[in-house]
Amino acid sequence: MKGKGYKLAVIAGEVSGDLLGADLVRALRPRLGGSLELIGVGGEALEAEGLTSLFDYSELSIMGFSQVLARLPKLLLRIRQAARAIIAARPDALLIIDSPDFTHRVARRVRTALPHLPVINYVCPSVWAWKPGRARRMRGYVDHVLAVLPFEPEVMRTLDGPPTTYVGHRLASDINVLAVRARQREKQQAERLQEPATCLLLPGSRGSEVSRLLPIFGEAVEELATRHQGMRFLLPTVPRQEQRVKELTASWKVQPEISVATDRKWEAFEKADAALAASGTVILELALAGIPVVSTYKADWLVSFLHTRIGIWTAALPNLIADFPVVPEYFNKMIRPAALTRWFERLSIDTPQRRAMLDGFAVVQERMATDRPPGDRAAEIVFDYLQGKKPGHL
Repeated sequence: MKGKGYKLAVIAGEVSGDLLGADLVRALRPRLGGSLELIGVGGEALEAEGLTSLFDYSELSIMGFSQVLARLPKLLLRIRQAARAIIAARPDALLIIDSPDFTHRVARRVRTALPHLPVINYVCPSVWAWKPGRARRMRGYVDHVLAVLPFEPEVMRTLDGPPTTYVGHRLASDINVLAVRARQREKQQAERLQEPATCLLLPGSRGSEVSRLLPIFGEAVEELATRHQGMRFLLPTVPRQEQRVKELTASWKVQPEISVATDRKWEAFEKADAALAASGTVILELALAGIPVVSTYKADWLVSFLHTRIGIWTAALPNLIADFPVVPEYFNKMIRPAALTRWFERLSIDTPQRRAMLDGFAVVQERMATDRPPGDRAAEIVFDYLQGKKPGHL
């Protein structure tokens, strides 16, 4: 017999959230036994699952407080638009994914109008780093949090946040990441690390971070090329930043090998001996892939002004997961191209520094391991809410 048809509202604000949402929806459909209608905001992955996005979700891809302020009028308009559409559709549940500046404001409006609608938050806001009071306030409009970092359920318990379950991180089971890790392990065991090394450059996927970091990376590249003849520099980027990257690297004395295709990215990861990268999820991706890295971050002016209110000891996710320093970090005025040069030299060959980092990565990999894909566990919890059940902290 055909099951009941369900309607799920979903709000995803960035590419990563779109992919998470699509994975969850694919795992959810077989459990429902009937039709599943999607309404809300998302990108190509969710649209492939049947969503017709209310508007282009790339409008929500913002980074830093100053950018949020600059786009605030448009952001508020889209918040009202999304909330009105969801309220009118009267779905069986609302799934908000990451991008809390947008998704949580939508959820609060929807909860006011539909107080009994289950709201599930996929990707825990970084309450462990910034404004921990948000955790308790979330209880007013979020029924359950699906965490992608293993330490977050305990943090949410401590801060009296909503019930939270670690479902796993998509990168921990990504076939490309696992393939690169196997290749890197082979290279390490076969002692094939040798001069000249191959340097992976990852200045970020947003225009602001690319513009801030690439000039610094360029100075490090020039020094590395001078100190090590024949060194290769690989720079995979996303299509929307290709022109910016080419313009910013045009004057470099040593030209990096720029690529935008996904398969070329993974080829670059396999060839790399170590990396210089923008702080963010890519640092975790590199840790899971077994590629030593130096993390760098240049904040916008408002983050720099408010930095004393950020309450964590590190911004590198591998460090937080391991709970000890694994990846070296450089911020703002403390970023020195010469320091990046010397860190790369120590990480690209078999040294105590490289071995220590790889040992730290092994801890991260073990703590993030799950017995099934994140989308499957997340779908199970969403299914329970659709059925009227309420799982607790797990």
